Amino acid sequence: MFAQPAQTPPRSTSAEVLALDAQASLLPYALAAFAVGAPLVGLASEAAPETVWLGVCLVQAAMNWAVFYAAVSWLKGDPARRYDLRRRTVVHIAGGLVWALALAELCAVADLAGPAREALLLLALCGAVTCFFFTAPHLLSLLIVGPLAAGPALWLLHAHPNDEGIASLALGGAALAFALALVVNRLLRRSFDMAVEREGLTEDRARALARAEALAADKSDLLATLSQELRGGLSGVVHVLAAAAGPAVRARPSRDQLAAALEAAQDLIGVLDATLDSEQAETGRLTVTTQAIAPVELARQVVRQLEPLAGAKGLILSVEPGVAQGAVMADPGRTRQILLNLVGNAVRYTGRGSITVRVLPAAPDRLRFEVADTGPGLDPEELRLAFEPFKRIARTGAGVPGAGLGLSLSRRLARLMGGELDAESRPGIGSRFRLELPFDAQASTSEPPVNTATPSRTLRVLAIEPDSLTAAMLRSALDQLGHRMLHTHDGERALELLRACDVDAILVGGVAAPSVVRAIRALPSPAARTRVTAVIGAEVEDADACLRAGADAVLRKPVTVGAVARALAASETARAEAA
Repeated sequence: MFAQPAQTPPRSTSAEVLALDAQASLLPYALAAFAVGAPLVGLASEAAPETVWLGVCLVQAAMNWAVFYAAVSWLKGDPARRYDLRRRTVVHIAGGLVWALALAELCAVADLAGPAREALLLLALCGAVTCFFFTAPHLLSLLIVGPLAAGPALWLLHAHPNDEGIASLALGGAALAFALALVVNRLLRRSFDMAVEREGLTEDRARALARAEALAADKSDLLATLSQELRGGLSGVVHVLAAAAGPAVRARPSRDQLAAALEAAQDLIGVLDATLDSEQAETGRLTVTTQAIAPVELARQVVRQLEPLAGAKGLILSVEPGVAQGAVMADPGRTRQILLNLVGNAVRYTGRGSITVRVLPAAPDRLRFEVADTGPGLDPEELRLAFEPFKRIARTGAGVPGAGLGLSLSRRLARLMGGELDAESRPGIGSRFRLELPFDAQASTSEPPVNTATPSRTLRVLAIEPDSLTAAMLRSALDQLGHRMLHTHDGERALELLRACDVDAILVGGVAAPSVVRAIRALPSPAARTRVTAVIGAEVEDADACLRAGADAVLRKPVTVGAVARALAASETARAEAA
């Protein structure tokens, strides 16, 4: 659909590219050297009997230069050919060897030139030294072309006994010129390496600037999304709560209004959770654990949770199990989060028809959850945008709450667990989202479900929570579970209560939770051994601090009835084991 940009070459090859570019840039000056050398060859050949052959050699050298220059310019002119090092190296060396061949032919003619022999051989040697200069930027060309260009002239000078003195001087001069060419090559290579490093730093700075600009854009989108979602949702919740708390009886909200306010509050919690998880994933602080999960049971739990919403819209929501045994090896909470997002999106965006959750084997060690719906469907561009953070599809998302983070976060979570999330969709037909995760056909899950309806006995729970709203949520959860709660806002009062009465479990929240936990563990009474659960936010640092202080577990806000039930079940298990 879009033109692909030219790929940036690896930095390890950039120095070679610069060397070949430098050699190519010197080729025009070879014409000037030829213009100076040709008259000198003409003057020296006046006493030679074979002047015609000398002219042929000069014409051939000029033609060789023209072909070489054209080929090098063609290779350098296109970015794809410019970084084809193998081809460029072959062409440069081949062109240099053609020059060396022209000099060898000149030496052969000069050897038969009689009185002009020495002068012509020395001029041929000068041509070879010129080759040293033009091949100096590229080391391989210098090492191959240089000796072959100077070899014929030096060999013919040493072959004649009368030229022994001149031959020795010529050899010394050629060796000095070759050594200087090597020095020039070394200096140029240092310059090329510095240029490559500078280019790399420039690219790194450009990428860092692009990342910073993208991050700033994401933060702006985040603030805009949260502002819109929070303002709308909280306005409705505040309106209903104000009516419920008001003195007028007629203004009291109905059950439907309270249900709408509860749904809005749950949507806001979902937006905030998705935003926080996405931010933690972006910074690399989001972690997952691997456990054996019963895939069919998990799919059925998700469907049961969303059946009331689907039923209210007249949708058929079903599960098709395709595996009889085995377990998905992934994080239970994150897997549930992904499936809830996929099935929840299908329920929100599907106006009529059905939604089917299939559990299928994808490979011997992979399992696939498929969520297929009969919704409006997406075209390829809309489907691509659906997986980008803070991007919402205007055609299908009008009036549906959300931050546009669900699919992008779900894909990140799937990849963190060693899986993948993709989709296919067609407008007017529907969509199918596929979640693949690691699977072990021999594994089994034996974790019993937590009974949140009928407790084995009534527990006395001490809640140390300075935040009134969190305390109210804890009291509501404990009341639903049939337990009693003692509440205090500060640690000093909690220590007095622990000295005066026995409790079965302790819930500690607030910014001072670590110090309160340490104070509880320091009590000289059996209360110091009571199981303590820290009620914290989503920060990993808070959890670490509470666990180091002596807490047995952490309970993340916002608290739910199921989470409180699991925390108290762990307390009962610890008490039974201690007894």
